[in-house]
Amino acid sequence: MSDQRLKLGIPAGSLQDATAELFKKAGYRITFASRSYYPSIDDDEIECLLIRAQEMARYVEKGILDAGMTGYDWIRETNADVHQVCELMFSKVSRRPVRWVLCVPNDSPVQSVKDLQGKRIATEAVGLTRAFLAEHGVTAEVEFSWGATEVKPPRLADAIVEVTETGSSLKANNLRIVAEVLQSTTRFIANKTSWQDGWKREKIENIALMLQSCLAAEGKVGLLMNVRRSDLQRVLGVLPALQTPTVSSLSDPDWVDLTTILDERTVRTIIPKLKAVGAQGIVEFPITKIID
Repeated sequence: MSDQRLKLGIPAGSLQDATAELFKKAGYRITFASRSYYPSIDDDEIECLLIRAQEMARYVEKGILDAGMTGYDWIRETNADVHQVCELMFSKVSRRPVRWVLCVPNDSPVQSVKDLQGKRIATEAVGLTRAFLAEHGVTAEVEFSWGATEVKPPRLADAIVEVTETGSSLKANNLRIVAEVLQSTTRFIANKTSWQDGWKREKIENIALMLQSCLAAEGKVGLLMNVRRSDLQRVLGVLPALQTPTVSSLSDPDWVDLTTILDERTVRTIIPKLKAVGAQGIVEFPITKIID
């Protein structure tokens, strides 16, 4: 066992549980203790620190952490100079990117970004917002919002820039979207000096590989079946395979074993078709990881 340790940042807050679940699928068990910012992990070569995603990139850049997970939005917001190891398409609600959007009350006269010239905008992402306004040639007062941003218009602000996944909170607060500021996904990032260290880089790459393999397997299942050689082409014609199915010879030269991977949602329609063209002994099995 190596005496080295990889200092890994785990995002606190909305991504915490989703991150722990993803690591669990990848084979790492993270345990959170009450009131402790140092989660335990069943890998003696990793030391975890629980920290807000908004601050993660800054601490990774400084080398306080070797690696961590945060949103692309917070990398942009803090202008952190970090190495982006990979994109991890997951969030607290869905597997879609989150969106930072410019919103105003439904009855606001504002119809475009240009209409916000000289107005007040509240947001947690001050840097992103100012950069977005500058791109559109708009000068406005951008103030940091400590929370409950959706309730600030129209009394405390003319508009807000807020993050959303489903848009339900915006609708509930009678807000409409004027423009999209940024789409963001979770990124696995590394300190640039740590990335040049052979041991740390290999450790980070191995973690990234396992995390990505779990996300790639989501919604996928495997199918195993026996097929007469004379029926093989008809069976292959039914399968929308993720990749070329594996065909293996059996002890009986007239039969083959066929294994493939496909979207789980298609199984209920595919299996009857497979049976109709001669597949037998069809077995569905779960897929937890896919590594290309």
